[in-house]
Amino acid sequence: MKKHLAKIFDHAYARNTKNILLLLDKQRAAQFLDLGCDDGTLSLALAKRINTKDISGVEIDGTAAIHAVKRGIKVKQFDLNKQFDFTNDSFDVVHANQIIEHLYDADNFLSEIHRILKPSGYAIISTENASSWCNIFASVMGWQIFSLTNMSTIGSLGNPWSLYRNTIKKPASWIHIRIYNFRGLKELIQAHGFVIEEIRGAGYFPFPAGMGNIDKTHAHFMAFKVRKK
Repeated sequence: MKKHLAKIFDHAYARNTKNILLLLDKQRAAQFLDLGCDDGTLSLALAKRINTKDISGVEIDGTAAIHAVKRGIKVKQFDLNKQFDFTNDSFDVVHANQIIEHLYDADNFLSEIHRILKPSGYAIISTENASSWCNIFASVMGWQIFSLTNMSTIGSLGNPWSLYRNTIKKPASWIHIRIYNFRGLKELIQAHGFVIEEIRGAGYFPFPAGMGNIDKTHAHFMAFKVRKK
């Protein structure tokens, strides 16, 4: 069962990455920032889609940050719950995939993205959806929703079907603090002065991942393209 669930999850994650690429505009020499850039592999793919080589990143993991720097990315390390170490109106494009759910201060995160974006700049913000059918199913069963089983450094808890159950302890940065419902994240983004241009969904367990873009409200992954006014 877990192998089957893992395969479905991987397909949904891959479809979400494809959605993010489709949301990006071609903008030669755009100043691009990837929040949570990891080792820079995805950052480079996103920058290629945008058609820019001006790539900055923020990564809390020191080892991953070193790899990203070796790939030519200008990396900084700081807490995304606090003021960003960038000046106002610095970037044309900001990307944050699977980041906001790890933060305890989402208001700061969104307001800082708005501050560092240039006028008419845009951001792609993607995360898991508490309203996905698999999360609804888990909640009805009295289980921890799939997207919030990693609530402790001890390991994955509260859901017998969790993909990461019985795994080794994880660092604090791995923990999910908060999982947003579709409407909740939409209104939170708008409350911080962004205009939502497009939303794409991915993952619709147990059906094909592409179904998530038909019923975005219940897709497992949601990707928002939002523009600074």
